[in-house]
Amino acid sequence: MKRLDVKTKTLSWLKLSFATLGFVLAFSHSITHASVRVKDISSLKGVRNNQLIGYGLVVGLQGTGDGTSSQFTMQSLATMLNNLGVGIDSSTINVKNVAGVIVTAYLPPFARQGSKMDILVSSLGDAKSLQGGTLLLTPLKGADGQVYAVAQGPITIGGFASEKAGATAQKNHPTVGKVPGGANIERELNFDFSKVEELTYSLHNPDFTTAQRVVKAINAQLQGRFASAKDSGTIEVKVPQGFQEKVVQLVAEIEVVKIRPDTNAKVVVNERTGTVVVGQDVRISTVAVAHGSLTINIQPNISVSQPESFSNGETQVIENPTVVAKEGENKLAILPEGVSIGDLVKALNAVGVTPRDLIAVFQAIQAAGALQAELEII
Repeated sequence: MKRLDVKTKTLSWLKLSFATLGFVLAFSHSITHASVRVKDISSLKGVRNNQLIGYGLVVGLQGTGDGTSSQFTMQSLATMLNNLGVGIDSSTINVKNVAGVIVTAYLPPFARQGSKMDILVSSLGDAKSLQGGTLLLTPLKGADGQVYAVAQGPITIGGFASEKAGATAQKNHPTVGKVPGGANIERELNFDFSKVEELTYSLHNPDFTTAQRVVKAINAQLQGRFASAKDSGTIEVKVPQGFQEKVVQLVAEIEVVKIRPDTNAKVVVNERTGTVVVGQDVRISTVAVAHGSLTINIQPNISVSQPESFSNGETQVIENPTVVAKEGENKLAILPEGVSIGDLVKALNAVGVTPRDLIAVFQAIQAAGALQAELEII
């Protein structure tokens, strides 16, 4: 028996799906109206992480390292041994307990010499696992080519990989690991924060309304006109006279200022997963919508024609499938212009569609020019 369901739905599934959708929309509505701190929606210019990168060798692997096809690993091993006083030709090396890796890290702002930071180690060749390996001394460089930290230490991968007699077992990703506190900072960034005369904040989601609200809130906190918006995503704050040499205190006061950010009306849909997210300001004009469903059932009907004994006939299999197509009886429904997310959900519930069908409904409403929001498909 073969069954092909193009679209099916039941009343209970609709109630459960839209009850869940209504909860998500109402929850996101309450969150959007809540006040947030300036530090959560913006970043301070000059106060950020800096990416570091380096190339190193991991040793001590139990036969799970790079093979001979990874020539750069063998050349690196030979160069290291030569620097340690062991003369050897890379063409004579054939080991599997060494792996070439890329080491990455983020240099924190205001990091001082001698401080430690975590590093991420990723296999560069055809190693099967970094389990049990130790990263050898690896310099980490910034975008300017200068060495800012030196990394070394045992690697933890939070899993394992095992293979024997054709059977394999693996947990997590064995070719990427971390070394907690595995890098020592050797060079500091020259930046005297206490001498700053102006602070620049960059909004994570640029918006003119949000920028203006941040300016008003900061000026109210500082009791003066010190903040100004240069564009939708940049806010500059002049350091008041009373905060000279006390910029850290000024930043601490600004970053806890609360405002209500504004967002564009947007509907985001993911056709791969059937996820629909509706923003708080989404509105629709009055439209009439009908969304039908189609169910196709294909049931094979097989009969066998068997010849009589000792005859020259052949057995015949006759297929006579039965195809039944049934279309839903959904009627035309009017979606009145909504004033809130709750009204919009109620109106869509009246049409009776599943969340996945809701994607097609929103696309059709936008094509009709009745969706007063941006429709983004990811």
